[in-house]
Formats: sequence, structure tokens, C-alpha cells
Amino acid sequence: MKFFNDHFKLFGTALGLFVGLTIVVAITPALNNQENNAPLPNAIPLSKDAIAGKNSFIANGCVACHTQQVRNVDMDKMWGSRPNIAADYAANTRIDLWRNTATLMGTERTGPDLTNVGTRQPSVAWNLLHLYQPRAVVEKSIMPAYPWLFKVKDKVEEGETEVIVPEPFRKGVRGKIVASEEALQLVAYLQSLKQTPLPDGKVTPDFLYQKELKTAGSAGDGANLADGRALYSTHCQSCHQANGEGLKGAFPPLKGSPVVLGDDLELFVTIIMKGYDARPEYAVMNAVGTDNKLTPEEVAAIINHEKTSWGNNAKTVSPEEVKKIIDFIKITTEQ
Repeated sequence: MKFFNDHFKLFGTALGLFVGLTIVVAITPALNNQENNAPLPNAIPLSKDAIAGKNSFIANGCVACHTQQVRNVDMDKMWGSRPNIAADYAANTRIDLWRNTATLMGTERTGPDLTNVGTRQPSVAWNLLHLYQPRAVVEKSIMPAYPWLFKVKDKVEEGETEVIVPEPFRKGVRGKIVASEEALQLVAYLQSLKQTPLPDGKVTPDFLYQKELKTAGSAGDGANLADGRALYSTHCQSCHQANGEGLKGAFPPLKGSPVVLGDDLELFVTIIMKGYDARPEYAVMNAVGTDNKLTPEEVAAIINHEKTSWGNNAKTVSPEEVKKIIDFIKITTEQ
């Protein structure tokens, strides 16, 4: 009873047990994990701007709606090329001495997962417009707008980045809408989010509960292609829109496009594989096909979908025709 009546011994023992258990149960395993875990050898460290953008991502509460974890179930396959592994998060260190890093893996996927968004949507113009007014590029988006990350100026100075905002979304704003340094840093962070390929010889984890891929017949030769509509939705729709009409002043229309309706297949495939700079009329298009490692069958499916949708009625193409052009592009690029 003397022990229980001596509060110094009682609380001292309780404190000792608490500290001891914390070391054994929490601290030691954490240190052990840190010793036995490291980023993949070919992982690219964040740039200075991307680090600042990450801090902005945390400060603006983006983690509340966007996850950064591709689970090993087939429904997550659209967000990355493989399920995430522990090494993908090994570079997440403390912000400073007093602050731990935010848990960017997230717990709620209200918005799309961002694990591989740097590959999926690398366009600076699209990302800036999306930050300024999400509904300008995604009609039914519930994401809040971040207009305070932009400035309205009479003239765009050298080195500044103007954001082309379609008139219906300017809401009476007159002048040039210019991205602030913080907006550019946030986009730099988003562009840095790319899944690192596993080293050679490392087995890629499987996605579980896989569904049968939907295919669509190619007109003309009857060969099975990937679903062009689904591929368009994944890789093209965010800029060119579901109706193929694009966004005036930002992204060109595919409905009635001379490129889509024309017979110059080499130009069409080159734009998909290498991107296109149509400034000042439109924003720069990134190399969608190369960035996403699209196969000739997938490129052909996208082309055929665009040639036969929204009132377009043009001759479809075969994967063999597309493959010849892609092989030629690879050869000329490597030279």
C-alpha cells in the first residue's frame, strides 16, 4: 500500500512504463523501418519549386479530397501503372524540426487520385486554368476555385505566365490573368507526381479482382481495338471536352477539325505522340501518346473515336498504319 500512497513512485513508475513502451512499440520499429526503406534508385527528387508547391498543396487543404495511393485493386488501375509500394513514400520527410509531413496518401478520394497526375495531365496551361476555375475544364467539378493564386494585370511582363480563361468563366474580370509564383509552384508539384518505374528484374505487383477489358471492333479490318471512347475520356477529354468542342481560346475543337477529318494520318499521329504548339491561339499540347506509353492499337482507337464522333464522319484507320508512323517517329527522335 505504501507504493500506491507514494504518488512520486506511482506516477514515476507509470511514466517509466509509458516511455519504455513508446520506445519499444513505436520509436524502435519506426527507426527500423526507416533503416530498411528507401526511395527507388531511379526516383527523381523534388525540385525547389516542387517542394514549395507541396507546401502550398498542404496549406490549401488539397489532401482533404485527393489521395496519393494506388491500391492493388483493379478499380485503381486508372490512377497508376502499378499499385504503390512502401518505397514510393520513403522520401516523405519532416517539413522541419517541429512539423511532420502531412499524410499525403489521404483517406478520402472525393477528387481524382494524384499519384500519377504528372503523367496523366502534364499540361501547364490546363493545370493553371483548372486552379483558377475548375468548371472551365470539368463542367461538373465540385472542386473550389483558387483565384487568389492569380493576379489581374493590364500587361503580361516578360517571364510571367498568362492564363487563357474562356469568357464565360472570367466573371467580369478585365485585363490579363497572370499566374502567381505560388500557382506555378503548385503546378510544378503536381507535374512532379509520376510513378517511378520499378528497377529491372523487380516484379510489378498485380492489380487484384481484374475486370475483362472492353474492346471495340475497328472498322475496315475487324481487328479488336481498345475502347476508343474510354481512352478518349482518360487521355483527351479533360482538354477537348466530352462533346469534342474544346474550349475557346484554350483548347482546340476536334469536332469538325481539319486534322481529324483530313487524310494526313502522319500529322494526326505525330500530334498525339509528340504534342503540338498552337500558340498564341491555343495552349501547348503535351505529348499525350508518349507520356502515357500508348500502344499503336490504343492510338488507333482514339483516332477512330474522334473521326466518327460528334458528327464527324471520316475514314477510320488500322493499328498497322499507326504503328508504321509511330516506329518512324521513334527512329527520327533517337537520331
